[in-house]
Amino acid sequence: MAEQIFGSKLFNKIKAVDSYIVDALHPADADLDSTLKANARSSLNAIDVSPVHGKLLYLLAKITNAKRILEFGTLGGYSAIWFAKALPKGGKLITCELEPKHAQVAQSNIDNAGLTDKVEIRLGPALETIERMGREGVEDFDMVFIDADKENNAAYFKFALEHSHSGTVIVVDNVVRRGSLVDEEQQSSQVVGVRNMFEWLKTEKRVECTAVQTLGSKGWDGMVLARVL
Repeated sequence: MAEQIFGSKLFNKIKAVDSYIVDALHPADADLDSTLKANARSSLNAIDVSPVHGKLLYLLAKITNAKRILEFGTLGGYSAIWFAKALPKGGKLITCELEPKHAQVAQSNIDNAGLTDKVEIRLGPALETIERMGREGVEDFDMVFIDADKENNAAYFKFALEHSHSGTVIVVDNVVRRGSLVDEEQQSSQVVGVRNMFEWLKTEKRVECTAVQTLGSKGWDGMVLARVL
């Protein structure tokens, strides 16, 4: 799809820039590399965040001194491992995953990375998971990453707000979707879900936020970045 939008020559250069950044600024990490290989062997869709965006999430967690992180959408655990590596001793990541196979692969990757004590995978529909968490009286989170079914973005964001504090950072991935966000002919449930979140955020006074378009090895997309007031 990205090749169709940008042309193969330009997209190859875009991917080459991402590779250059990784080679220049990302020290080799066997845990992350082996996670991507294990995900491929398990035939998981290659929809993990890119290495560049993984490092961005890691840095955001570090910059905010996050000790408690909530993630929606585990897949094979690639972004979860980035977050876990950013957490201090005693820190905790709770990550929500619908598919048992994904959770099994992710748990294996997390265990192999030696991060079992920092990561808790909660299996099942995320709306049910957060309902249970609300009843349990879960502690507030310092950072939240929303990268699951886009139809429920607004619901996940609202839960994040209700279980956050001033300074909590909330990131929502895949919000531009190759420009589908503003294409009126695009009416899929995922695109509509993203638009509904934007419409709600227009009047939400508890956060200050923006959205940035991203271009890289994963193509053309974007993310919402928000800070709780």
